[in-house]
Amino acid sequence: MAEMTTFDIKGIAELAKQQAEPFERLTREIGRVIVGQEDMVHKMLIGLLADGHVLLEGVPGLAKTLAVSCLARGIDAKFQRVQFTPDLLPADLTGTQIYRPTDGSFTVKKGPIFANIVLADEVNRAPAKVQSALLEAMQERQVTIGEDTFPLPRPFLVLATQNPIEQEGTYPLPEAQVDRFMLKLLVDYPSKTEEREILERMSRTHVTTEIAPVLSPREIDAAREVIDQIYIDEKVKEYIVTLVTASRDPEQYVPGLGELIAYGASPRATIYLAITARVSAFLAGRGYVVPQDVKDMAHDVLRHRIIVTYEAEAEEKTTDDVVKVLLDHVPVP
Repeated sequence: MAEMTTFDIKGIAELAKQQAEPFERLTREIGRVIVGQEDMVHKMLIGLLADGHVLLEGVPGLAKTLAVSCLARGIDAKFQRVQFTPDLLPADLTGTQIYRPTDGSFTVKKGPIFANIVLADEVNRAPAKVQSALLEAMQERQVTIGEDTFPLPRPFLVLATQNPIEQEGTYPLPEAQVDRFMLKLLVDYPSKTEEREILERMSRTHVTTEIAPVLSPREIDAAREVIDQIYIDEKVKEYIVTLVTASRDPEQYVPGLGELIAYGASPRATIYLAITARVSAFLAGRGYVVPQDVKDMAHDVLRHRIIVTYEAEAEEKTTDDVVKVLLDHVPVP
């Protein structure tokens, strides 16, 4: 494939600016309800455009569920919220076959997973069988009910939330499932200024959280076509690959770091870093990816794909600490 010319890149940049405008409207619409949390909203949009699922982790009360609900209502698409509980069954999520005694046949009743945007609230509270059913939907974009397999609607996005502090009655997500989430976002407390704004806006008995649909699935598809054309230079591709492989062979870049990493990131991280970097460039109105796009997405793509050692845990080192060290020591083109 011939290298893109400056003219091609400028043309793609113009397309990106045009196609990104509805997403700017959606961000503003969400901002009418959600105070602060701009990074969380921005990264959820990146997940939507990159066709990847997003896991949001944070303590209760940080507007995770409300933000997902606002995002879904801002898109003219079907939205379903599923509250995950220890007694949830796979059929409660995917659907089931119902027997019809009149003619002895079975009809399929589809479950809430058949939606464009699915909020899996407190996803780590459901048992392994439910996680397995969700895994097929996330990975294969299809659901099997009995002997029949049904494709899921497009776009299809799972936005899952989990609480990092209350572990009683929870089932830790299997590594295979965690890896299916393109991004893992850590949702933090608002600043003091933002908290004051929350007080002013929300301390009433009646609070309006209505959001007008400002985006259609057709506009999402059109944006994705432009995103696929955004240029990534060979040096930036090499930077992405080096960053991921450095997590598997850290001693080559940072002596002593290998003692903190039990398992490095999988090739899925390489793919997702490239895709999300493209989306980041798209939302910035650029026709090309810069190394900063990769850096901006590195923590969210890598934090749940790198497993630290017991020694690291003893030293209270997290995967975010490891990713920061990698970003500081891997040469930037």
